[in-house]
Amino acid sequence: MRQSPLCSATKVKVSALHEKSQAELTQSLDQYKRELLDLKVQQVAGAGASKGSKIRDVRKNISRVLTVITRKNRDSVIAQYAGKKHIPKDLRAKKTRAIRRALTKHESTRRTVRQQKKDAHFAVRQYAIKA
Repeated sequence: MRQSPLCSATKVKVSALHEKSQAELTQSLDQYKRELLDLKVQQVAGAGASKGSKIRDVRKNISRVLTVITRKNRDSVIAQYAGKKHIPKDLRAKKTRAIRRALTKHESTRRTVRQQKKDAHFAVRQYAIKA
């Protein structure tokens, strides 16, 4: 079996993946998938029990690469919608339903015209106490 330079059963660093471009990430993903296929074929052929841990490491590496690819795509879409009034629902902050429906700071401090007049005409009185 051929051994590619990236293919190793060791854990790939996510920080190293963040530095790569989109094309490099897809290329490394293809290499990891090919390596996984080779390892599974070897396992079926009865090469040994040590292939199980290598298979696990390669699967985890594939998931790390996919996670970085997804994160980069998501960040680029978020950058496109930055400063716009409406953004897609899957990009909005999830939080909780109650928090999403709560009044904003601006809405909660607003007063009706009637309440503004009451506040103006009947302000809170301040008394000076003679000592």
